[in-house]
Formats: sequence, structure tokens, C-alpha cells
Amino acid sequence: MIAFIVGIISLFTGLIFTVIVTRQLSPEEFGIWSLIGGLTAYVFLIRPVIPFWNTREIARGIESGKTGIISNYFIVLIAIAIYFGIASYFGEKTPVDFSILIFAALLIPVEFFRGTLVGIANGFKPQIEEYGLIIFEVTKIIFAIVLIYFLQLGIQGVILVTVLASLSSIILMAILVREKIRGEFKKELLKKWLKLFWLPIYPRISGLLTQIDVTIFTLITGSVTGLAYWASAKAVSKMVHHSIKVGKAVYPKLLSGGKKNYLQENLLLVFYFAFPLAGMSIAFSKPALFILNPLYDVAVLVVIFLVPTILLRSLGELFGNALKGIEKVDVNQNSKFLDYIKSKLFFLPTLRNIHRGAYVFSLAIMLILLVPNIESEIDLVINWAILALLIQIPFSLYLYYLVRKEFALKIDKKSILKYLITSIFVFGGTFLLMENNLTYHTSVFKFFPEFLPYVIISSVGYLGITYLIDNRTRILVKKIFSEIKTVKF
Repeated sequence: MIAFIVGIISLFTGLIFTVIVTRQLSPEEFGIWSLIGGLTAYVFLIRPVIPFWNTREIARGIESGKTGIISNYFIVLIAIAIYFGIASYFGEKTPVDFSILIFAALLIPVEFFRGTLVGIANGFKPQIEEYGLIIFEVTKIIFAIVLIYFLQLGIQGVILVTVLASLSSIILMAILVREKIRGEFKKELLKKWLKLFWLPIYPRISGLLTQIDVTIFTLITGSVTGLAYWASAKAVSKMVHHSIKVGKAVYPKLLSGGKKNYLQENLLLVFYFAFPLAGMSIAFSKPALFILNPLYDVAVLVVIFLVPTILLRSLGELFGNALKGIEKVDVNQNSKFLDYIKSKLFFLPTLRNIHRGAYVFSLAIMLILLVPNIESEIDLVINWAILALLIQIPFSLYLYYLVRKEFALKIDKKSILKYLITSIFVFGGTFLLMENNLTYHTSVFKFFPEFLPYVIISSVGYLGITYLIDNRTRILVKKIFSEIKTVKF
């Protein structure tokens, strides 16, 4: 619940930051920021080499924090060298200023060290990552107001803001996990990590393939404006992803030998929050895009297709973590290469890589066919979103089949139906009210105060109705208040 609450808070802080960025940057500059995210994804491929093992071993009582921190220095140097090579290529092939791409290299070391601290925290206190996220979000807004809004530093300011906010998060998390990084540097652990370096990297290929879509769009269309529509629509749609944060502790619990029914209980909680977040994303898509920038409110259809896609991906992430949590191949010191190849640690990433590879290949073919015939970039982006959903559905269904085999899930369909119907009723009604009453002022300072009450009323309405009709909701609320009472300051 800490993870979920922090996630919801970050939605609003993230919205404020995105509004500052989209209102101060031109569509071309915002597209470049999206491109930078795609380029850094290539080097982030090797980021999990350390955090992956920190989480699994610390959850099982093996102190590996200090080894992880020290080893990370060498991984960062390799990552920066790779990024310079990639940036040089795209600097020649695209109209983007090469100096901006080089300046963006500052994002790499802070993200790698933050990732290592998250890996350590997730092995014994997963909520520490959320505390770091809060600091990141708050300081990001403060730095953005100074560097982007007042000093008008443009895309360079966005990069600096992200770096400084990440450093703030790193400092806090380092303090909170200090008990796990005071031990000894263990050469035997580093040898094991280097020997099995391919295992945590392999799953990241799917993430890389997902990020390649923005670079493919740029290379085929020769424009970054479409990326601005895509990025703004994703900023609104990804709200639903926060629903799986209530299942954050399932992975370390299963690693440490927890019961399998943890997944079943958390899955119901995920649906409880996923449906209203999905309804909110769709119902508020037009005003949310308008707040980002009036130029982007044409991307409503993109949001409508992206929301179910992100929801299915989020559920797939939860299912994948549960399956990896019950995998014990790395516990056996005598496990060989073939044992790892046969394990879920390899099979699940292979499945995901096939899915994402099919997505990227299909996107490239679609763009090649459509670009000569469709002049409107927003129409290209809408087709992009439809394609992503169509390719996601079969993959998610197969993952659900695998989970059913291992966990024997008994889904409470009645409760899920209550959450779904309530979400449709509440957010559908709110949408109709907004259509008839909400005035779209160009000034965000006038528009947002008129828009905010609709968000509050619909959220309270969903919580209130489910509290009245669903016993699980009443139990959840009572447990939250009981936990708050036990907190000692």
C-alpha cells in the first residue's frame, strides 16, 4: 500500500513536471526528449547485472550490498562508452543536435547507481524505493521550476533536472539501506555475477525492443513531432501501471519461501485499483492532454488504445515476477548453464523477447506501408497504438495460462465484476458531466482548478461505492487504519 500510495502521489507530481516540460518545450524539443529516452534504453540493457542478484540474495539472507555498490562503478564506465557510440550514430542520421545527445550521458551514472540501491532495498525493505521516488518527484518539480520555467534552459534543463533529482533520491536511499552496504566486498559473489552476467541482461532485451519503437518511428518518418503525441499519450495512459505496485512485495516474499496464495490476494487488490485508474485515464484523457499542451489533445484515441495495452503489460509484469519468485535454480550452487537455460529465469524473458520482437518488426512494416499514404502524424500514432494492443493480447493470455498452472488461482469473479461495473458507472458519469460543463481555458492556472474537482469527486465516489458494496474493501480500509495506529514516531 505504501508503494501504491506513493505511486498515486507521483502521478500528480509527474503531471506537474510534464506540464512544465510540455509548456516550455516545443513539440520538436519534447520529441528529442523522447528520443533520448529511447537511446539511453540501449545502455540500460546492462543495468540489471548487479541489482538482479542483490535482490535475490539479500531476500535469502546473503549480504551482497557492498559488493554491488563497488562493482557498479565498472558497469557504469562500460555503459557510458556504449552510449557515446550510439549517440554518434544517431547524431549523424537525425537532425538532432549532437551536443544535446552527449550532454544526456549524465543520465547514465545516476540511473545505474539508483538502480543498484533499488535492487538492495527490494531484497529486504521494498518500500525504500518508494521513499526514494517521493524525493525524486518533489525535487524534480523544484529544480524544474528553477531551471526550466525561470531560467529557460530548454532540453538541457530537463536533463539537469533529472540528474539532480536522481542524486537526491540516491542520497536518501543510500542512508536507508546503509545497514546492507556496510559488509565486506565478496569476490566470490562478483565472480558468480560475472559468470552469469547474461541472465539479468537477457530479460532487458524486451525492454530495449520496446524503447526501439521511438527510434524506428524517427528513422522511418524523419520527424520527432509524432513522438511528442506518443509521449504525451503515454504520460496519461501509464497511470494504470501504478496498480501493480500493491503486488510489489510478492516477489521478495516468494523468494524467501512465502506462500503461493500471496499472488492470489494481491491480484484482487491489483484489479481493485487497476479498473478505476484505467477509467480515470480514459475519461480524463482529453483534459489531461490539454493540460500538458493544447496541441496534444488530438491524441485522445491514442490514450484509449494505450490504456488496455499498459494494463495487460502490467499484469504480465506481476505474473512474470511471481513465476520468477518460485524459481530455485540459483539456490543450487551446482546448477550449470543448461539448468539456467531450462529455468523460468530464462524461459520468461525468451517469451517476452519474442513478443516485443514481433511488436517492433510489425511496427516497422506498418510505418513503411503507411508513411507514403498518410500525411497526418497523429493518424500514424493512432495506428501505432492499435498495433501495440493487438500484439499484447495473446502474450498476456499465455502468461495467465502459465500462472494458472503454477499457482492454481481461484479468482473471485464476483468482486472483480463489482470493481469493473463501479468504475464504468463512476468515470463514465464523470465523463458526461465534463463534456457538458467543463470549459477548456488556455491558461493551465484557470483550467486545472476547474478540472480537479471532477478527479476528486470520481475518486471518492469509487472508494465510497466499493466500501458500501464490497466486504473486501471494508476489510482493507480497517487494516490500513489499524496499521496506521501501530506506527510509532
